[in-house]
Amino acid sequence: MSVSGAEDGVRKAIVVGAGPVGCLAAISLAKAGWQVDIYEARPDLRLPASKATTQQRSINLAISSRGIAALQAIDAAISERFLQTAIPMRGRMIHDIKGNQHSQLYDKDGQCIYSIDRALLNEGLLSEASMVPNIRLLFRHKVLAIDFDDRTMIIRSLDLEKDMRTAFHFCIGADGSYSIVRRQLMRVVRMNFQQEYIPHEYIELKMPAVHNEHGKPSFSLDPNHLHIWPRHSFMLIALPNKDCSFTCTLFAPTSELDRLATTGDILSWFKTHFSDALALLGEERLSYDFANNPRSPLITIKAEPYHYRDRCVIIGDAAHAMVPFYGQGLNCGFEDVRVLQALLQDCGVAPGSALPRLGKEVLADSRLSNALSRYTETRHEDLVAICDLAMYNYIEMRHSVTTPVYLFKKALDDFLYTISSWHNPSLEPTVRASIATIPFPTHRPSGWIPLYTMVTFRPDISYGAVRKKAARQSEIVTTVGWLGAVLIGATGFYWTLRVLRSTSSQRKE
Repeated sequence: MSVSGAEDGVRKAIVVGAGPVGCLAAISLAKAGWQVDIYEARPDLRLPASKATTQQRSINLAISSRGIAALQAIDAAISERFLQTAIPMRGRMIHDIKGNQHSQLYDKDGQCIYSIDRALLNEGLLSEASMVPNIRLLFRHKVLAIDFDDRTMIIRSLDLEKDMRTAFHFCIGADGSYSIVRRQLMRVVRMNFQQEYIPHEYIELKMPAVHNEHGKPSFSLDPNHLHIWPRHSFMLIALPNKDCSFTCTLFAPTSELDRLATTGDILSWFKTHFSDALALLGEERLSYDFANNPRSPLITIKAEPYHYRDRCVIIGDAAHAMVPFYGQGLNCGFEDVRVLQALLQDCGVAPGSALPRLGKEVLADSRLSNALSRYTETRHEDLVAICDLAMYNYIEMRHSVTTPVYLFKKALDDFLYTISSWHNPSLEPTVRASIATIPFPTHRPSGWIPLYTMVTFRPDISYGAVRKKAARQSEIVTTVGWLGAVLIGATGFYWTLRVLRSTSSQRKE
């Protein structure tokens, strides 16, 4: 079977899913020399008719060092362009029930995460992909079935209402939590699969810009913070946009949201729990958003293996959907692309080394098969780790950030980090350069490093190594805490005895 759209001697890759991760994967393959087709069931997100739908259920993205390192590894110019449209956030701004605000900076070195609109990022990557000569974008094309052994897939053109069969050498599934590629992969590999819906949902709200004394739009809150209203079992967050508005997301138990049945219920609930936010959201706008924006579920997905022979690999949410509370979903997906690219290069995969003839009789590409095997073997621990850490961070964000114990531990973390880690190795030019070709240059990070710093600002450390180091540091803090408690108790006991003896001696006299 011949390959449509492939040049002689160049192999064809199909990327299923035109989201940010799928687009970046396609650009990576195309730059390596593959002929790439991207198939997407949805319409082109850049069309005006598509934008209204995407704006209703899109959590703003927080892109951090891991995502930026991946963009730089694939195309440094793309990374530069996107950072120009992003807003730096240097810490969390905690809003308590009384309306007081407390800043918690992310990093002692002033590193920050960036707020970027999901739709703008996706549209930008689509435009970047469309400008690459050996990439084709095919929208409203839905994958129905995949025969990995025959290297063919059946795709339905939703516009023509017609099914077609197309061939490929290599397939990447980047088609999200409900991935058709993953489901097809389950037919040919013994995949361990776990899916869990947490009993919480989210709804997106819009906080409009205010106008300053000159009549120009301005931010109603500090734009260089991620704003959080933690309320124990639920929370509200707000991320800044370039137009001076904030995209707010309410996370709450499904049972809590079910009670907000009327406009009166909604306004009364917000007045009780988020009175300062309500003043900025506006009652009319809040009521409109609740009536028109969908309530969306939160899901965690773990799977393994991620590949089949030299034919297919799944990345992004298709392989590891996670709750959004560490802001690592996009960053982790981009990192998947960087790690995969590094392994393909390290294994010497050359897309121009085989003729485009396809079918069951084609011999397997041992180099590509080896690269995908290494991807599954080395990536699984990392992906399980970040899925678990993301769920843990929800507890921290909605409740722990307000407790004295958390504030004490954070202060201790920062103090130990300051005295033991004089610099961030990932900022060094040699380490930053090596990240493009080595998945994780730092295997055993030295010094004391807070968990959040490792996850967010250290792309040279794998998520698995992060979790192990964080566990060791937590044990040290716990041990020190117990020793401190014993010492304080012993000291108190000693002075109590001295007072009692002194009192007894005075009585005898």
